[in-house]
Amino acid sequence: MQTTLVAVAIVEHDSAVLVGRRPAGVPLAGLWEFPGGKVRAGETPAEAARRECLEETGLAVEVLESYRVVDHRYAHGDVQLHFFRCRKLDDSRPQEPFCWVPRAELGGLEFPAANAEVIASLA
Repeated sequence: MQTTLVAVAIVEHDSAVLVGRRPAGVPLAGLWEFPGGKVRAGETPAEAARRECLEETGLAVEVLESYRVVDHRYAHGDVQLHFFRCRKLDDSRPQEPFCWVPRAELGGLEFPAANAEVIASLA
């Protein structure tokens, strides 16, 4: 089985983190997630994190640093998640279903299993 390369933007602002709920009809539906998605051919994971954040949330971000790389096997396939710490570039508000959640509340939300270490370190 081929591993899917996924870029994830961890966007922090005023002690809150940008998260949204996965829609119905997709793997891991109903769980919370950070903005992100598959890395396209010819694109670096950092470029994908910026692009996916803009497409999914409407927020332009700057990638500050690589945060963590996590390999995980789900029933629907293997993923390699590249997490990047990011900051927003303007005062735009995120598009639904994304919203700002205080860091202290992240531990109370249900995220996909591959996010466990990242959630623990952020919360």
